[in-house]
Parts: sequence; structure tokens; C-alpha cells
Amino acid sequence: MSIKPVFFLVFLALSFSTVFSQVEFEVLPPDYIKTITFRSKKNPGQLPIMKRNEIMFLEFDVLNGEEADYYYTIEHFNYDWTPSGLMKQEFLRGFDNLRIPDYANSFNTYQLYSNYSLQIPNQQTQLLITGNYMIKILNDEGILMFSRKFMVYEESSAVGVAVKRSRDVKNINQTQTIDIKISPYSIAFNNPKQTVKVAILQNNNLNTAIYGVPPQYTIGKELIYKYQKETTFWGGNEYLYFENKNVRGANVGVQFIDLKDIYHSYLFTNIIRADRPYTYNPDVNGNFVITAIDTRNVNIEADYTVVHFSLQHPELFEESDIHIYGKFNNYTIDDETRMNYNPETGHYEQNLTLKQGFYNYKYVIVDKNGNLDEGAISGNFDVTENNYKVLVYYRNLGARYDRLVGLGEASSTLITN
Repeated sequence: MSIKPVFFLVFLALSFSTVFSQVEFEVLPPDYIKTITFRSKKNPGQLPIMKRNEIMFLEFDVLNGEEADYYYTIEHFNYDWTPSGLMKQEFLRGFDNLRIPDYANSFNTYQLYSNYSLQIPNQQTQLLITGNYMIKILNDEGILMFSRKFMVYEESSAVGVAVKRSRDVKNINQTQTIDIKISPYSIAFNNPKQTVKVAILQNNNLNTAIYGVPPQYTIGKELIYKYQKETTFWGGNEYLYFENKNVRGANVGVQFIDLKDIYHSYLFTNIIRADRPYTYNPDVNGNFVITAIDTRNVNIEADYTVVHFSLQHPELFEESDIHIYGKFNNYTIDDETRMNYNPETGHYEQNLTLKQGFYNYKYVIVDKNGNLDEGAISGNFDVTENNYKVLVYYRNLGARYDRLVGLGEASSTLITN
């Protein structure tokens, strides 16, 4: 009997699995896992991206008091977050699916918790290639608790990034356009319109990144992107913020505090800013930093507080919801961030249990189809200070995965016409 049909069927199955690969999204943690931070050593609290052979740190708190064992696995992905299909040994030296050994219990806090920390790479796990990765945290029964994306890059090309005022006159006062120039210096791009991909991020937010924009034209070896609409973002507004590093007294943005089972921090009521002139207000572009006074180790000595948010806004009747939005939960929109209208006060209200620190946040409207409007309440302004990053991926002809070959960055404080 001929075995050719068998080989054909195997090839066909592999082809279909490649064509129909699904984009993989991050899994949200249960409500007792909080304050997930994933950062490189050089950029604390920012985008989880590191240069090859640098170090990244993953930390999270577990508030159920069980001191359970947690394990991690790592997977590799294409630039668009579809699985790359590489075997584990092709991108990883050593082992994963190992227990996270480093944890410590909270000290002198009302809210008991355990703080877990993991360094990547470590003695057991080293990454061999650049590109997109996802780390998955499992409990001792193998159940996935949550996952986080991260990136590893190499410096094989210079990436110039410039923020320009929109070339679309209709939205010139509300949007910002990103121009890009990619100059390879230790790599030769073959057929760049097909092999070079970019991801453009505003304020380190992977959820709103722009993907799939090809080079507009080339000058010598340089790839040029000067689009009118394809690389344009809404400008948004500066983030609101509060700080509760002192749980016993009011801090920046906090109106008053109260002690119940744990401390409660009541923020000042916010207002709609979309119909008001832009006012510069320094922020950290949606990020947060854990801080607490009179502590030696904020990882285990910073306490948790219930933070009460309040927004003066007319009630919505169009199947839309208002959510609290920021890096504190990786820009996630869920039931915890949904605000509820209080007819007695005329305000939208919600509370979140957050670790002591300095937090950026804003209010966004999400419609019934899940579409998010960042500027509906805060407004959109072309002069808003935003951070932009451009990630450059390259898959040579015949290659099996996307290398991350360059990283560029710019701030809109340097916006030009």
C-alpha cells in the first residue's frame, strides 16, 4: 500500500493549522490575584519588553491566604500573537513548567497576602530567540490562573519615530500621527513589504496597538512610513491620578479615608473633561507605582485599600457602560471596572481593591459591541503628552518565526507639523 496519501494528509493538516491559527489573548486572573507587574530591569513598570540577555521580573500578590504553589510555562508567538508553531527546544534552553520558588507573606498589613516573584531568564529557563512570548501561571492542579505577554528584541536596526500633527484637517486638533524610519545595520531586509512588520503602541497599551502597516516606500536600505491615516491615534487626554502611600491620611487625589475591615480611600469626584480646554497635567501615561511610607519592602509591607471612584456624569441609556481604565489591571475592561449609576448622588460610582501606590486612571465608555471610546469623557487633544513605541519584526524568506529586530520610541512633547 502506498504511504504517499498519509504524508499528504499530514501536510494538509499542518497547513490548515497554520492558516487558521487563532490570535491568543491574555487570560485574566481570578479576583484574589492582584497587582500583577511585569517589567524589565531598565524600565520598571512599563512595557514588558527586554533586550536579549537582559532580565525581566514578574510579580503578583495572592490574597486568599493559602500560600499555594504556582508554576510557569512559556510559549512563543508570531508578531500578530498567533502561535509560532516552534518546538519548545527551538526557543527555550532548559525547562519551564517549574514551580515559582520565591514568595513571601505580607507583614504588618490589614489585608493578608503572599507576594510571588519570578525572574526571566533564570538558571533553569533561558530564551534562545527574539520575538513575542507569553508566560502562563498555573496552580498546582495545572489550572491556568493568568497569562501575560512579553517581548524580547535584538538591536539589528535603528528605528526612528516622530510624532506629527494629523495630516487629516478634519481631526487635526484631536489626533497624532506616527512617522517611522527603519534603518537596518546588521541585517538585510529581503522583500520588506512582505517580510517586515511593525506594531505601534501608544502608552505601552498592547490592546490598542496598530499592526500590519507595510512600509510606504524605501530610500536605499531605509524603510519609510509617512501615512495620513494608517498610523494615526486619537490624542486622548492626560490621565487622572491619586496616591495613597499613607493609608492613615488623605493624599493627592484622596478626599478622606476610613478604616473598616481594611482602609478605604475616597477619591474626589471627577468631572467630564471632553468639553473643557486642554490643561497640561503631568502623568505616567496610565501606569502605576507601588509606594508606601515607613516601609523597607513595599512588596510585602504595602497594604491593600478599597479605593472609591466617583464621576459626575448623566446616566447613559444607550446600552453603553462607563469603566475605570488604566495599567493597574493591564487595561482590562470587566465587571470590576464597570461603574454603577447612583440616582441619589447623580454620580457613577465604583470601588476597586488596590495596593498602596501612585495610580493613573481615566474613564472610558464601552458600547454594547465592546467598542471602547477613550476620549468620550476625557476628550481628545493633539497636544496631549503620549509615549509611542514601534516594534519592528522581520521574517526572512523561508524562515519559521518573526524576529523582533528593533525598537524605537518617541514622546508627543516633541510633536511637529
